[in-house]
Amino acid sequence: MSEATERVISGLEGVLACESQIAYIDGSAPELSYRGYDIADVVRALSYEQVVFLLWHDRIPQGEELRAFEAELASLRPVPQSVLEMLKALPASAHPMASLRTAVSMLGALDERAEDCSPPELLRKAKTLTAQLPTLVAAQARLHRGLAPIAPDPSLSHAANYAYMLSGERPDVTTARTLETALILYAEHETNASTFACRVVVGTQSDYYSAVVAGIGALKGPLHGGAIDDVMRMLMDIGAPERAAAYVDEALAAKRKLPGFGHRVYRAGDPRAALLRGMAQQLSAARGDEKWFAIATAAEQRMRQSKGIIPNVDYYAAPVFYHLGVPLNLFTNVIASTRIVGWSAHIMEQYANNRLIRPRALYTGPRGRKLNVAS
Repeated sequence: MSEATERVISGLEGVLACESQIAYIDGSAPELSYRGYDIADVVRALSYEQVVFLLWHDRIPQGEELRAFEAELASLRPVPQSVLEMLKALPASAHPMASLRTAVSMLGALDERAEDCSPPELLRKAKTLTAQLPTLVAAQARLHRGLAPIAPDPSLSHAANYAYMLSGERPDVTTARTLETALILYAEHETNASTFACRVVVGTQSDYYSAVVAGIGALKGPLHGGAIDDVMRMLMDIGAPERAAAYVDEALAAKRKLPGFGHRVYRAGDPRAALLRGMAQQLSAARGDEKWFAIATAAEQRMRQSKGIIPNVDYYAAPVFYHLGVPLNLFTNVIASTRIVGWSAHIMEQYANNRLIRPRALYTGPRGRKLNVAS
């Protein structure tokens, strides 16, 4: 094997592509931290709005600063009516992530300062999309059911308002807190495929909206955010806890990958999955419907026994989103609506210390060919 070949790393696995102070992952611990704070402590102690501020500003807001930030985000939730009309006009066959991607492109086209990439303008855009993406996704969910979108309620927290726009009812404490926790856990995850896509785009000094559209496009894929949809479909296919072991065995015998298991980085467990497992159990008990949690735990146990493979964040997030009333085909959209926070943090960080991201490819085709061109 040549020296050049040895430098090729399939999928860029383990390659350090940038320096960042936003999140840290240790797959062997396992550990995930936001700005140095362990994710379990973040979930336990902070609100969603505090996490957003922390990821962008590297400090935890309190008191009046927090109240002002909450009020500002709440004021930015409404989206232009023309964007809602566009969502209504799209065909029912359109992929929900494609519709969301189109909506973000339209928001960018409507923003007269879209091309201004100064730090204050990047922050303004980050606040606006963080506030508006839940409004868009909730509108998609309502339109999916043949219902009119619900206007945001500025008196509710980010998570409680999200749940309200999805269901039309003000959520109880368990529902609001469960959704808030899920949103926090999905808000940031270092240089995954969608985040890296955002950084590549802004590395060219393109605009904020173009970067977010690229992130949505990457998250749409089934090897990234799109996997969560398949988890719930798998649980539905299994149908009952007593069928889980046979289902897993049949899949493994056929060498078919099961969604929600394994991770490129985490080898000793996904810390987010452990937190979501407890949430799924609590929510299923509160709703009086423990079927999906029972199926999930039975399938997880069989996978551990058979292959020693652990669930990732999507595995227990799927029944959580299901119990929260999110339509199955919009699970990934919900992830996008909170990952906008991490994307924005990385976009701002990339702009602040930018260099064009331009890797090379190891050429393996022929060289020196001659063209025989007739005169």
